[in-house]
Amino acid sequence: MESKKGFKSGFVAIVGRPNVGKSTLMNQIIGQKIAIMSDKPQTTRNKIHGVYTGEGKQIVFLDTPGIHKRQSKLGDFMNNTALNTLGEVEAAMFLVDASEGIGGGDRYIIEQLGKIKTPVFLIMNKIDLIEPEALLPLIETYRKLYEFAEVIPISAKFGNNVNTLMEQLGKYLPEGPQYYPADQITDHPEQFVIAELIREKILQMTREEVPHSIAVTIEDMKVQDNGIVYVGAVIFVERDSQKGIVIGKQGAMLKEVGKRARQDIENLLGSKIFLELWVKVKKDWRNQDRVLRDLGFHRDV
Repeated sequence: MESKKGFKSGFVAIVGRPNVGKSTLMNQIIGQKIAIMSDKPQTTRNKIHGVYTGEGKQIVFLDTPGIHKRQSKLGDFMNNTALNTLGEVEAAMFLVDASEGIGGGDRYIIEQLGKIKTPVFLIMNKIDLIEPEALLPLIETYRKLYEFAEVIPISAKFGNNVNTLMEQLGKYLPEGPQYYPADQITDHPEQFVIAELIREKILQMTREEVPHSIAVTIEDMKVQDNGIVYVGAVIFVERDSQKGIVIGKQGAMLKEVGKRARQDIENLLGSKIFLELWVKVKKDWRNQDRVLRDLGFHRDV
């Protein structure tokens, strides 16, 4: 780690209900897709670390799973991951959907924020979807519930006001080392990001009974003699019927998943890839501690 006089650095958590745009904001800040996006809630399952290095500062962002009412042991893991993160950071960004107004999930998160001493930014996302005059009353509603360090309206999708957000975050960082090289954008291994990109395509293409039953692991990854990177991945589902959906008629769904994922993976690696996908059934894997550990979901306590 490098240390420079006057250089600022720190860790910032992004928290909020599912599907409020946390992953979209992370990708907008970093300038490259490292967190998957979907219109289905609870897309993020692990803390995704994104690294932003700018003039005189480095911020490591933790995009946490959306805090939600638990429905499985995997749900417990996701909630605990998000809440435990709040005690590890210099600041937290509480992201809300300005187009939906305040809900019970937002109030629950605010209760949890009351247990920490770090500065909390209220980030009003999706301002492109509301009339400007509706924003101020909503901000006042949130301010009555919590004393936020800053309130910043943004559009993560279009980048509106994101530069202002970064400037304000910089003011709350202590002097510290540069944890990562300037060109590094995540501390997750490539295999993790690749597995997430594959899972994103499945989330985008399958029906409601499939998305949260999906897990992806990279079984093999190597550079072949011709310079093409071989990637072998396994897609896990919970039921035989879900396996049929993911594979599709005459393999059409799986083929399209591979085609879409390949484009993002090649952008990530900067090289041509050969992607091979298999689909396997692990019955009720979301409620089995051993399977969750095997798939990388180590439960926070």
